[in-house]
Amino acid sequence: MTDSIKQIEILLVEDNPGDVFLTKHAFSEARISNNISVASDGEQAMDFLYKRGDFEDAKTPDLILLDLNMPKKDGREVLEEVKTNAELLTIPVVILTSSKADKDIAQTYSLHANSYLVKPVDMEEFSDVVNAVENFWFSAALLPKSN
Repeated sequence: MTDSIKQIEILLVEDNPGDVFLTKHAFSEARISNNISVASDGEQAMDFLYKRGDFEDAKTPDLILLDLNMPKKDGREVLEEVKTNAELLTIPVVILTSSKADKDIAQTYSLHANSYLVKPVDMEEFSDVVNAVENFWFSAALLPKSN
């Protein structure tokens, strides 16, 4: 099956360097070949997605992992912009945040988030969450072809 050979492109939108490290580390142990690009705030994420400035050659991600609380443009604003843009709306957006607030969960689903996951603080549990993302989004689910 040739699709399994394709490297999965992931855009991680995260301002916490520790969480970036944990996410990259967990995905480095994944069974599926992946490339993680990081945007440290919402404005940088949109530049990446629109291929502006330093990101002219950026690959369209197969999946976006999005934190909610970030500087400049928060995750809710990024999610809303992605899901109202015809060229971006088919990219699955997984909220990966520390917030367990019912308001945040309801709001992000109303903005068409594809799933909502709470970041565990324990490294093993964090790896389990990343493995669940990998197993569902890259093994079980079928994704649209990226540009």
